[in-house]
Amino acid sequence: MVMKKIKKLQTDFTKTYYDFHKKLLLHTRSKIDSFDLCEDLVQQTFLKTWLYLIKGGKIDLMKAFLYHILNNIIVDEYRKHKTTSLDAIMEKGGEPRARDPGSSADYIDGKTAMRLINILPEKYKKIMQMRYIQNLSINEIHIITGQSKNSIAVQAHRGLEKLRLLYNKELKI
Repeated sequence: MVMKKIKKLQTDFTKTYYDFHKKLLLHTRSKIDSFDLCEDLVQQTFLKTWLYLIKGGKIDLMKAFLYHILNNIIVDEYRKHKTTSLDAIMEKGGEPRARDPGSSADYIDGKTAMRLINILPEKYKKIMQMRYIQNLSINEIHIITGQSKNSIAVQAHRGLEKLRLLYNKELKI
């Protein structure tokens, strides 16, 4: 009995792989330059999905689930600290230079914005985090949340207005 369920699950998952692999790869390719890295990220997506299914997880909308997992993996990849050796930079003709003094101010403003987003009402907070922290498009948010694209755009716009008010209040402008 258990073997039949696993066999059915395996068959369904293989079909899902063939249905979505190229689409997920194209989506990833629009965000990541390296083809090899894109392939790895898509494979991680299918691996995580498979492990979730094996543990007995239920997935209502496979497409939305796959894109949600993939977007989280892409965000994790963006957040990884990337190091580049000075020798590699010099070989490419680059010159070492001091940090831009404005970058620390941008970091502080970004940190403040992230803190203020968490203060927003729940209705706007989720959309603002997805749109501006995870850098997801309106369409991607639509797929993940199931809300209409228009509703998401309106919430993002209103969330930005509320964020501006909070930011100005904090700076006492």
